[in-house]
Amino acid sequence: MASCRDVEGWRIVSKLREFDLTLCFEEGVILTSLLALLLLSAACRIWTLRYLPSRDISRKSGWRLWAKLTLLGLAIVASCFNLFVALSLKRTASVVWPYVLEPLALLASWILTRLNHRRTRSSSAVLLLFWPCYTVGLAIWTRSFVQEEVSEEFFVILSKWAVELFALPAYALECISPDDSVKDNTESPVVTANAYSIWSFAWLTPLMQKGSKEFITENDLPALLPRDESENLGNDLQSALEKHSSVWLALFLSYGGPYMGAAFLKILQDSLAFLQPQLLRWILAYISSYQSTKGAANLLVGPSPLEGYVIAIIMFVASMMQTVVLHQYFQICFETGMRVRAGLVTAIYKKSLVLSSDERGSRASGDIVNLMSVDASRLQDLCTYGLIAISGPFQIILAFVSLYNLLGWSAFVGKMQEQQMKNRDRRTRLMSELLANIKSIKLYAWEYAFIRRVLHVRNDLELTMLKKIGIVTALNTTLWGGIPLIVAFSSFATASVFSSRPLTADVIFPAISLFMLLQFPLAMFSQVTSNIIEALVSVKRLSGFLHAEELQQNALVKAQKNSLNVGDEVLSIKGGEFQWNKQDISAALEDINLTVHKGELVGVLGRVGSGKSSLLSAIIGDMRKTEGEVALFGNVAYAAQNPWILSATVRDNILFSHEYDEVFYNLVIEGMYMINCVRFGLTFSTACALKPDLELLSQGDLTEVGEKGITLSGGQRARVALARAIYARADLVLLDDVLAAVDSHVARHVFDHVIGPQGLLATKARILVTNSISYLKYFDQLAYLRRGIILESGSYNELMSNPDSEVRKLVHGHATSGHNSGTTTPGRSSGMATPTTSEGDMQATLVGELESVSEKVLRRGSFKKAVLAAPPKLRDASSDGITKEHSEQGRVKMEVYSQYLHAASRKGFLFFVLATVLQQAVSVMSTVMLRLWGEHNREMGANVGLTDKYFLGYGLFNLMAIFLGACAALLIWVFCSLRSSKHLHDSMLHSVMRAPLSFFETTPTGRILNLFSRDTYVVDQILARVIQNMIRTSAVCASIVLVIGFSFPPFLIAVVPLTWFYSKITGYYLATSRELKRLDAVSRSPIFAWFSESLAGLSTIRAYDQQSVFIANNARRIDRNQLCYLPSTAVNRWLAVRLEFVGAVIIFVTAALAVSAVVTSDVDAGLVGLVLSYALNTTGSLNWFVRSASEVEQNVVSVERIVHYAKDLEPEAPYEIPENKPASEWPTAGEVEFREYSARYRPGLDLVLKDISMTIIPKEKIGICGRTGAGKSSLLLALFRIIEPASGTIFIDKVDITKLGLHDLRSAISIVPQNPDLFEGTLRENIDPAGEHQDVDIWTALEHANLKAYIESLPGGLDAPVQEAGSSLSAGQRQLLCFARALLRKTKVLVLDEATSAVDLDTDRAIQDIIRGPIFRDVTILTIAHRLNTIMESDRVLVLDAGRIAEFDTPKNLLENKSSIFRSMAMEAGLIQAELNDAEENTQV
Repeated sequence: MASCRDVEGWRIVSKLREFDLTLCFEEGVILTSLLALLLLSAACRIWTLRYLPSRDISRKSGWRLWAKLTLLGLAIVASCFNLFVALSLKRTASVVWPYVLEPLALLASWILTRLNHRRTRSSSAVLLLFWPCYTVGLAIWTRSFVQEEVSEEFFVILSKWAVELFALPAYALECISPDDSVKDNTESPVVTANAYSIWSFAWLTPLMQKGSKEFITENDLPALLPRDESENLGNDLQSALEKHSSVWLALFLSYGGPYMGAAFLKILQDSLAFLQPQLLRWILAYISSYQSTKGAANLLVGPSPLEGYVIAIIMFVASMMQTVVLHQYFQICFETGMRVRAGLVTAIYKKSLVLSSDERGSRASGDIVNLMSVDASRLQDLCTYGLIAISGPFQIILAFVSLYNLLGWSAFVGKMQEQQMKNRDRRTRLMSELLANIKSIKLYAWEYAFIRRVLHVRNDLELTMLKKIGIVTALNTTLWGGIPLIVAFSSFATASVFSSRPLTADVIFPAISLFMLLQFPLAMFSQVTSNIIEALVSVKRLSGFLHAEELQQNALVKAQKNSLNVGDEVLSIKGGEFQWNKQDISAALEDINLTVHKGELVGVLGRVGSGKSSLLSAIIGDMRKTEGEVALFGNVAYAAQNPWILSATVRDNILFSHEYDEVFYNLVIEGMYMINCVRFGLTFSTACALKPDLELLSQGDLTEVGEKGITLSGGQRARVALARAIYARADLVLLDDVLAAVDSHVARHVFDHVIGPQGLLATKARILVTNSISYLKYFDQLAYLRRGIILESGSYNELMSNPDSEVRKLVHGHATSGHNSGTTTPGRSSGMATPTTSEGDMQATLVGELESVSEKVLRRGSFKKAVLAAPPKLRDASSDGITKEHSEQGRVKMEVYSQYLHAASRKGFLFFVLATVLQQAVSVMSTVMLRLWGEHNREMGANVGLTDKYFLGYGLFNLMAIFLGACAALLIWVFCSLRSSKHLHDSMLHSVMRAPLSFFETTPTGRILNLFSRDTYVVDQILARVIQNMIRTSAVCASIVLVIGFSFPPFLIAVVPLTWFYSKITGYYLATSRELKRLDAVSRSPIFAWFSESLAGLSTIRAYDQQSVFIANNARRIDRNQLCYLPSTAVNRWLAVRLEFVGAVIIFVTAALAVSAVVTSDVDAGLVGLVLSYALNTTGSLNWFVRSASEVEQNVVSVERIVHYAKDLEPEAPYEIPENKPASEWPTAGEVEFREYSARYRPGLDLVLKDISMTIIPKEKIGICGRTGAGKSSLLLALFRIIEPASGTIFIDKVDITKLGLHDLRSAISIVPQNPDLFEGTLRENIDPAGEHQDVDIWTALEHANLKAYIESLPGGLDAPVQEAGSSLSAGQRQLLCFARALLRKTKVLVLDEATSAVDLDTDRAIQDIIRGPIFRDVTILTIAHRLNTIMESDRVLVLDAGRIAEFDTPKNLLENKSSIFRSMAMEAGLIQAELNDAEENTQV
């Protein structure tokens, strides 16, 4: 060991000087260690910086670097001079090592400063840590050196501090970041923040300052670090999951590195926490010692007054260190939690895009959304406090108590939570379906039935389980909170009986501090164990999903060819056999052989359920291939039978992530919408060209169309989906019955201009599934399916020349009947292709139009393939939908708290507060008893034992505290929380169900679901806990201030500035954190909405091969949420660091006051012990108070959002008006009269129906037609009062329907809607959700709807399951099921909204026969028709034009009138000759 020249040698504590260390220890250990550490750390850092590139710095930054290097250079010179002095004046240096190491260490710091400034963007942490420590070490050495009285002491000290004189300004400059470029929000401020800024979260202060002056928006938030972007996080997890099947292990390998660092920090923090009671014991022992020597007339040398102040300083420093370590630990935990959630959500989304049809069938969208919203969040929550599972036992071991056998409660809660999650899943699924099918629910007046279903799950299952969880939680918190008190009491009891040493203040209060330190780990430990059990449940569910079976990889072989010429093979299926589910006994498609070449148009025909749509699914790879091969050359575009429309603009829906090519885009739009006006003169100019069609939309093609395109009509949705397929310019275009939903004249136009041989797609391979026979002769190839087999295929002429051909029978059976499902083939007497005169005219009028199109087709070579567009920037990544989500600003209004208390019961809440305050008062009394007991023992000089009145008082007050704690917990959890949960959820549900349809059209489902899942969960299980914490911690804080103020009145002077600082910081914090929490909540909704939307359109996404685009879109939405989430957690740390600084100051002030009181007057150690044990709790209590107060405000935002929906949604008219209830049999005749009726969709919009006046006599069959936007659907909505009249009214059987309750009206008339809505459940529940009919009636209705045979063949019959949205049935079967509902209701007024668009010709004919048959003879029927043949046999036809009645007469009269609109529409559809013949026959009859 180096030689020590000091007389005291290497001992640590000096015997010559009062309360001091030896010089050898100071120089040889403290200073030498610090310099050696600097040398080593600087060398390592220099080594790593060598590999970083140099960066350009500004002139100002360059000057700073020059100044730092100059100052450090001068410090090196001064240090070398010191070394020379130390070596020449040997007596001045006790140990020579610090003098040798100092110039070397300074040289290393000079090199480090230069490299760090030129190559990084933040200050050197090594230097920032070294200089304060070295300065403190030097100050301690200086005090000792001065007291040593060395001869040249002044010269030595001056030369030693000369180094500091140069180094400290360099240190001050080092604190400024080397990068002084202008900061904006395109990068995170953490990149340039120094160590102090990171520890104190000062990098957030600019945001906090802004937040205190104005409301923060998303654009004010700092950007994410690249490592925190969800794309990178998702990729990390994906690669880990590929290597390891365990989700736990994959998560740990992906995100566990920093988390392990956090575990080390937590253990360090726990050790520091247990240092405080030791320091308390030291100061109390010091006070006892000082008191005992004070009055001893200088016979004994007492401790130095400095010692007391040093202990106070050490307590302050220890407290601040604990703060820094704790909050770095917390920040790492929150960041890890965020990464886990983002990674999981990304993985779940990716997985959902490749789920096999088996798995997709068994998992509802709601279940998958729940995995993302609930399960991923639970693992995020586990990350936040999960390490307490390690640190809790460590703290408990430190405090010598084992409580292993008491963990039974938590396990019990975990089991309940698993059941509760299933209940919540079930309710979320129900709500998801309810919102998806809200239009049908309103039209059928099923609100009560669905509210009953939701409330059964909510009140009978969820809240019952919540009550059990509440009771167990309340007992749990009481138990864990009471354990330290019971352990303390029993320990003191044991010690007082068996210990010979008197239990005085310096033993009792450190022990009590230790027992109180147990309270937090124990309370958290119970929460964490239930968190772990919840997480285990979630991981099990996530693991099941992430390892679920995926789509068959080899279902089709894709081969890209550089160029495809007309005639080249695009699709080839050889011997294909396909099934939907693995366990299916027979294949859905068998022995499929199909080849399609470029430029070919292939038609697929067949009855309902024959496998037409399945064939297209097989081509895009959605089905399981069991035999054969499918080869695809080039890319695919797909328009599904039920068009999938994104919640975006019309243009975005058509572009579908491709670049905007204006010329081709306009060509597509014209092809979709433009009609040749010349043909009909100016009369119909409003329906010509694109402009009028898009003028119906407020912002043309930039109009937001709402979720599922809800603001568009069925025909418009079909055309948008078709336009998307055209715009993609794919090699193979798959069209699933796209013409069924559009008007007949539009269908004709679209076929001629787009699909047909002269259309825009003429050079592409097209497969069109159709039930129409009008265009069959234009197809190059036809395939007729029956029961999953291609029964026959060939060209039109081949099939028509075969007398046994099914296609020939179909054409002959429907050619002249007018009953068909598509636009009818122009009248023919035989299968020969001779056109009638009218068709010849039609062909002639089309020539000019088609020539212009064919010119465009020739130019098509110049239109290159569609190219994917660059992704949008993060901050403008997604639209908010038609309406921006409601979000309050500023403080949560007192009214919200008032409404929560009203929902929870004001009386119950008052008793809860009272019990909590009493508990705290009793707790203070028990501590006072301890002080009296300790003083009594000191005076007696021994322990009295268990009979001591003070000790018994302590025990009694403890028991009272535990009992009052139990009462308070039960009141808040079981009484208040349950009542508020029920009241708020039920009132929101009723309010949402009473909202008009326009609300659902403008509000994304994800947004409403977010309220019913996340916000309801907060009210159910989080709000009660944070309110309980806030009331408890505020009572604790009040008791601390009162106890210290009462004991040491001077302390109240310090309270004033501390309170000011406290309120200033809290005000800063609340203003910002509140807005961040709101931004977090609002940015979470688009993730839900996008997720739900993507799940609905999986086939379309896969067909267009856009999985990567949608994954990137999902990642941007997650990043947008992370952007809001990260600062919302960091502001909590910012606050806590500052509050704990206040706490540390309180500890310091109290300790310093105690020491000065002891030095200047007589104060007993018991009082100091009492006060300091409370002061030590200040830091934690203040921190918990503000955290819980802010948590209450942040979480009460959920109540604010729920209350907004419950109170502020504009309701529809009343459901029932008792004084205007119609007769039970109403309507008996079915007369419908419109009197000067006008209506608009929403206030401020134009009228959609104008002065409609007409009378429909009982039993009359009315056909309603008109071009797009004429007002057909509006008339239907008016009849059901989905829209209310602006003027005029409607009478049914002489009863004014505007005077009736909506439920009475809607349940008295029936509808078969265009979009068949089905629910998950059984077939019986779908046909009769209200459960009003007998099975025999249901079977009769099914028989008439041509479904009986199919349903009898299903296992379970009426109880056979229906998958979400009816996906287990074909589109035609879903429409027939809706028809069965109407048959079952037997009302006198029936509305058919294009009710048979998706069924084949034979089924359509059967249904038309039923409509015209005896069952509906006495029913008034209004049929809205896109295809005119369905209304040709109506008694009268109503033609609407721009919301007015244009024509209203019999079909015969209208057809005979050459200037009638109806006649012109019939001509377009090619119906006119056939219908005139039929009309003549009817008149002759």
